[in-house]
This record gives sequence, C-alpha cells and structure tokens, in this order.
Amino acid sequence: MMHDPHSRILAKSNLRRRGIYLLPNLFTTAALFAGFYAIVQAMNGQFEHSAVSIFIAMVLDGLDGRVARLTHTQSEFGAEYDSLSDMVSFGAAPALVIYEWALKGMGKLGWIAAFIYCVCAALRLARFNTNIAVVDKRFFQGLPSPAAAALIAALVWLMLDFGIAGTDVRWLAWFITLFAGLTMVSNIPYYSGKEINLRKSVPFITILLLALFFFVLIPSHPPVVLFCLFFLYALSGFVMWTWRRIKKKRASDAQ
Repeated sequence: MMHDPHSRILAKSNLRRRGIYLLPNLFTTAALFAGFYAIVQAMNGQFEHSAVSIFIAMVLDGLDGRVARLTHTQSEFGAEYDSLSDMVSFGAAPALVIYEWALKGMGKLGWIAAFIYCVCAALRLARFNTNIAVVDKRFFQGLPSPAAAALIAALVWLMLDFGIAGTDVRWLAWFITLFAGLTMVSNIPYYSGKEINLRKSVPFITILLLALFFFVLIPSHPPVVLFCLFFLYALSGFVMWTWRRIKKKRASDAQ
C-alpha cells in the first residue's frame, strides 16, 4: 500500500510532540523543587525562605515554556508535567505557607481558607488546560496561579521584613488568601503579555525603564516592590472588567 508522504511527516511530528525533552523539563523540575522547598521551609518556620522560593518557582515556570518554544521542544508530556508542577508550587505551597505563618491559630476558619485557595488553584489550572485552544491569548480568564501565589508570598515576605508576626495580621492574611483563591476561578480578565514579541525592536526608553525596574527598583526593597506590583496586578483585572462593562453599556445605549 502507498503511503502519503505528508501523512508520514505528520505522524513523525506527532511522535515528537509526545516525546520527553530534557531542557524544558529541567526547568519544570527546578520549579517543582522550589515549590517543595517552600513547603519544607514553612514546616521549619523559615517563612522568608518559603516566600523567596515561591518567587523562584514563578521565574522558572515562566522560563520553561519559553525555552520549549525557542528550542521547538514543546510536547504533551511537558504541558502535563508543567501543570502538575504548578499545582505544587502555586497551589499547595502558598496554601501551606500562609496557613503555617498566619492561619494556623484560627481553627477551622484558617484551614478552610487555605483549602479554598488550594482547590481554586487546581480548578484554575484544569480550566486553563481545557480552554487553552478557545480563549483570547491576550488575556487570562481569572487571576493566573503564579500571580496569586506571588501575592501571598509577597505578603508574608513584606510582613516579615517589617517585623510583623503572622498572628498579628491573620485576618488580613485570611482575606488575601480567599481573595487570591476566588479570583483565580473568576471570569475577571487579566492581561497575559503573550502578544509581546521579544524579537521585535523597541524604543530605547523601553529598555531604560525595564533596566531601572529590574536592576534598581526591585533590588532597592524587594518585599515592598513585589507586593505592590502583584497587588496592583490583582486589582487590574477588576479595573479592566469594569471598563469593559462601561463600554458595553455605552454601546448598548448608543444602539
């Protein structure tokens, strides 16, 4: 029987997509380790180490996908492995860290809030995986799990930096935990930044502002800058949602 050459090429392409590639999965494994390390350090009472580890996991999680795309090593295995790694680093780890740091003394209210965050992270990741082919690439549906984890980690790091114990701000921690969790499973739109083309030339002022942000502003006081950054990002979705509703109402009134 004669076989279509195009079918053979497509079959080989599908086989490659199902393979296991070392380089991007190394980044995913490193992100998974950072999430695991955050849990271990929280159990040992080293909450600052936990918070920093979650941020490291977030950076590594952003790199593995870009590395896979740049090296053309994307695969189904990598996508599933990345999702499982995210569940540990941005679901279980932040929930356990905030519980051990501030919510532990609140009884049922404490562990229920931590569990709600954890289950919302799982639902957010599952929804993202199933809707990846149909949603607008420019926006996330709900707060991304890395941003939600960063918000909680930044809160812990910020309070520790100012010498404030978790028990003193437990209600604030409880509120932010629920806010981060429920916003993940909402339909609030968040800018994804996926349309940014790194290969495209940009004005000099853009490079200057990025350099000032990453090498001057963040190092000057990381806990304050990172908390403000991710808190504003968490609020940006509500601003965008409100603006869309206003535009839609104006359009309907005009008609």
